[in-house]
Amino acid sequence: MPLASGTHLGPYEILSAIGAGGMGEVYRARDSKLGRDVAIKVLPEAFAHDAERMVRFQREAKVLASLNHPNIATIHGLEDSGATHALVMELVEGRHSLGGRPDVSHSQSSSNRRRSTGAVMRPREGRTTSPSAGGVSELP
Repeated sequence: MPLASGTHLGPYEILSAIGAGGMGEVYRARDSKLGRDVAIKVLPEAFAHDAERMVRFQREAKVLASLNHPNIATIHGLEDSGATHALVMELVEGRHSLGGRPDVSHSQSSSNRRRSTGAVMRPREGRTTSPSAGGVSELP
């Protein structure tokens, strides 16, 4: 179920939808505690009811959070609010450097080695960044 602008997940206020894909929906949100914008990837409701997928999601979040590299988006944490489970990460704004695809995208997870041409962002400051787990298409 899509989240409406103004919805709160813990200290995060949803500002707008960024995109959606097979692994969930991604939103721009405002962190009210730290005063910054973040990206929030919300798992599809069906995944939240699948114990195996939840374990995988949490394991992948821990692996991604353990990485520290300028070309990988920072994972800020996990947020659970009722039946809503989300990954909170660095908001990477910019354009795609591969394939010319109009995606807001995430790098492939540690358990899925394939790469897509939309999995790399070139932020305004010029470095190339790969946000986390699963491709997401930009919403109009």
